[in-house]
Amino acid sequence: MEGYKLEDKVLKFEDIDLSASYTYADYLKWEFDERLELIRGKVFRMSPGPNTFHQQVSGAVFYALYNFLRKKPCKVFAAPYDVRFPRQSKDDKEIITVLQPDICVICDPGKIDARGGIGAPDIVIEILSPGNNKKDLQNKYEVYEEAGVREYWIIHPVERTFIKYTLDTNGKFQPSRFLTLGDEVTSPVLLGFSLVLDEVFED
Repeated sequence: MEGYKLEDKVLKFEDIDLSASYTYADYLKWEFDERLELIRGKVFRMSPGPNTFHQQVSGAVFYALYNFLRKKPCKVFAAPYDVRFPRQSKDDKEIITVLQPDICVICDPGKIDARGGIGAPDIVIEILSPGNNKKDLQNKYEVYEEAGVREYWIIHPVERTFIKYTLDTNGKFQPSRFLTLGDEVTSPVLLGFSLVLDEVFED
């Protein structure tokens, strides 16, 4: 494996070789403040701290999901929350993708442990920020589809748009139409849930 020895602590982001490949075991050794994600072993820097509108949208969506899911089996989590995506082995040294979705819903308690999520969430929600659109729309899309995430929601705060990708029986994402002000979002994963976009995007 390329990268640093597992017993070494890495205290500075500058000590990471961005051309190398890493695993979740390496990720656990990084003790700096910089927020990173691993996608197929490669390091991706996360965008700078979310702006005010991003935070307002995130809070509105999380609040709606949290209230709906109280005393229900599914649980909702907000970033920073590590979700590991094992391919075969769940061993830390074998996991090469670790993401921090803005919000995720996990309905299988077996996919939740003390360190975060392990396996595909049922719903992943990404709220776009300047600078992270390409990663969210391309790299993460591929990871979520391959892992079997049932629904992938992408919210664009500035344009006030919402699109939902739903996994079909062939394991491929199918897009909804673009939703915006005046629309409500429902989900077969969460029967009875409704997200009013006018409330999500209010100033």
